[in-house]
Amino acid sequence: MLSALGRLKSLSNHFYRSVGVATYLSSPASRTFSTARMDKKDSILNWVTPGDKSGEFKRQASVFRNWIEKKPDAEFPAEKGRYHLYVSYACPWAHRTLIVRRLKGLEGIIGFTSVHWHMGEQGWRFATSDEKLPGENVTPDPEHPDFTHLRQIYFSQNPNYEGRFTVPTLYDKKEKRIVSNESSEIIRMFYYAFDDLIDEKYKGLDLFPENLRKDIEEMNEWVYNDVNNGVYRSGFATTEEAYTKAVTQLFKSLDRLESHLSTSTTPYLLSSPTITEADVRLYTTIVRFDAVYVQHFKTNIRDIRSGYPYLHKWLRHLYWDIPAFGETTQFEHIKNHYTKSHGQINKFQITPVGPLPDILGKEDEVPAVRWALEQAKK
Repeated sequence: MLSALGRLKSLSNHFYRSVGVATYLSSPASRTFSTARMDKKDSILNWVTPGDKSGEFKRQASVFRNWIEKKPDAEFPAEKGRYHLYVSYACPWAHRTLIVRRLKGLEGIIGFTSVHWHMGEQGWRFATSDEKLPGENVTPDPEHPDFTHLRQIYFSQNPNYEGRFTVPTLYDKKEKRIVSNESSEIIRMFYYAFDDLIDEKYKGLDLFPENLRKDIEEMNEWVYNDVNNGVYRSGFATTEEAYTKAVTQLFKSLDRLESHLSTSTTPYLLSSPTITEADVRLYTTIVRFDAVYVQHFKTNIRDIRSGYPYLHKWLRHLYWDIPAFGETTQFEHIKNHYTKSHGQINKFQITPVGPLPDILGKEDEVPAVRWALEQAKK
């Protein structure tokens, strides 16, 4: 089924390239349609379909699912400087790709641009040249200087595109095509496809080792459903029943992760001797948990810093000791995006001051935990 959809999508993309997207968009009929699409205010910011009595947030599947491959006849071959990554520092799914890009030493191979943290009625927008935001490469789009929003890249592929305009978006500058907007597949492309182009020290880092693949895949399944997506299912729920169901399962799975880490023989999930995909995929949710999700998404049964000592230790190790994690985490983007882009949750767009600090130091603890540790020593 997936391959059939891929072939259909490829044919559709080929059609638009062959007739000329610019020609199509210049036609009166196309201008009318595109304007209607751009003016729709009830799709981008509706996280639960209006009228859905279940009140449950249902994430849409990614549309672009092509692959970069390390072979000469590949449709998208691994080449230095050919691909550009569009991300948001605020988005946990995009954050995955920044971490893996850094871990695998791909900085000189794949460029990137981060959008502005605000997502409005037309989706993610690019920062303007006079805006100074923290983080690397928060700039206008270097590949499309006239584009103001990410959505314009999607419409350049297909003027009739009706999906969401998501980050990450991996773009082929040579063919002027979107390769993929599925984060779980983009990071796996980065694992091995560019190994012939990177320094030897990065080739040795295997984020998806053969002996742990089964365990990683099994963990991915429930962590994605219950934790990565579970915070959204809690926060975007529009009925009490949907919220309670989601948040209850979320904390059951956080308890399960805490148990895993309490018995791990290494600092990482699955007792792996090194970082794996499981750590990367979990980190981008946990680092946002106390700073945003506890208050904004009402995931407040416990927080990480006072309720989960093993998860808290694991989180701080990754953040403080491994630059690929800490240096790609931008709390200003994270906190402002959620609190100022979700009007149906936070009408007045007020960003809470706390928690302070956004993340605790490696040896620091909240006062109650510190007091308990001191008492245990007596």
